[in-house]
Amino acid sequence: MNFLIKTTLGWGLLCVSLALPAQTIEACLTAAEANYPLIKQYDLLRMTADLTIENLGKGWLPQVTATSQASYQSDVASWPEGMGRLMEQMNVSVKGLRRDQYRVGIDIQQMIYDGGNIRSQQEIARKQAEVESEQTAVGLYEVRHRVLTMYFSVLMLDEQLRLCDDRLELLTANEEKIETLFNHGVAAECDWKAIRAERLAALQQRTDLESQRRQIKRMLELFCGIEDITPQLPATSPERISSIIGSNIVSETHPQLRLYASKLALADAQEHSLNVALRPKLGLFASGYYGYPGYNMFEDMMQHRWSLNGIIGVRLTWNIGGLYTRKTDKARINVQRQQAETDRNVFLFNSRMDIQRQNEEMARYSSMLNDDDEIIALRQDVRKATESKLDHGIIDVAELIREINQESSARIQRAIHEVQMWKAFYEKKLTTNN
Repeated sequence: MNFLIKTTLGWGLLCVSLALPAQTIEACLTAAEANYPLIKQYDLLRMTADLTIENLGKGWLPQVTATSQASYQSDVASWPEGMGRLMEQMNVSVKGLRRDQYRVGIDIQQMIYDGGNIRSQQEIARKQAEVESEQTAVGLYEVRHRVLTMYFSVLMLDEQLRLCDDRLELLTANEEKIETLFNHGVAAECDWKAIRAERLAALQQRTDLESQRRQIKRMLELFCGIEDITPQLPATSPERISSIIGSNIVSETHPQLRLYASKLALADAQEHSLNVALRPKLGLFASGYYGYPGYNMFEDMMQHRWSLNGIIGVRLTWNIGGLYTRKTDKARINVQRQQAETDRNVFLFNSRMDIQRQNEEMARYSSMLNDDDEIIALRQDVRKATESKLDHGIIDVAELIREINQESSARIQRAIHEVQMWKAFYEKKLTTNN
């Protein structure tokens, strides 16, 4: 995973979004993902992975260890008793080793061949970083669902407010008519009060809708990092929805599927590391110290003095301890792999269920829209006929209010069906990532 490219792209999209007003749902989704604080996680993951890989690569550098030691032994090497008497007869002083011993030294080890262990560990670090990156991408994808819900909630409230204004206009016009009739003694005062109360109730409803819209719209703007967002319905006609929906198959580029793929790749890298751990390792070593006794022990038995000592060589090591846990380690990795596969299958199953539901919702709302237009036309004719009775002095305010409300309800239902149809359409796009 190229973290730098993803991060640069994310900030680039944010800059573009800030420069241009986000009106469409696509622009809002892009802006919200770029604005969400979780996007910074990409930088942190990239830096962590780079530092880990760099540290692992330093395993090829010489490993230097400085030591300092002072000790006192209960016994030391000495001349055999017979040889000691012989040396004394020859006037040779034999002191033997001292029991207090000292050394200050340095050890150097240089890896020549590690069986591919460092490279294997670096690959595991990369795969782990990819898993964490894809987990971040899944979190950002969830932000899209939240923004989608808020966006279409604002659209729904916009339609209800528009229709509420139309209803208020009708009620106001008819209230003025009845007030005129009341002033001329043709209508009763209760008729005028009834329609006036209905208009005030509609005005209260509009105030409540405005408050809800303002609250949700502000949340949407905070998510997107943009001021004054004005959501709008897609320009494409509802009749074309079946031709532009795209495939019913979830794209392999979906963040959730990429997460499962990265987990499987990590399991493969970990399994490969088990094989690498069983290979022998070859390296150079050098060791030197200044102290007493030295490597020439016979001389140190005769002269108690400090000396410089050193050794250099080649060391081949083969640790077969990994064989003891190899079976259980492989079983553990296989469990991780099976878990990722199971999670992937569960996700695909749930996605197919969601797609089926979303398809049915789009088909249902699309069919309802065809009937809604006819229902609105009929309700409008009935309302106009009732208003005509009012114009001719046949006053039935209750019937008029009922017909106005029924026409308004029919218009609201049509607006809801259209918004819900497009919401289901974009939910399917998110589900399939197409």
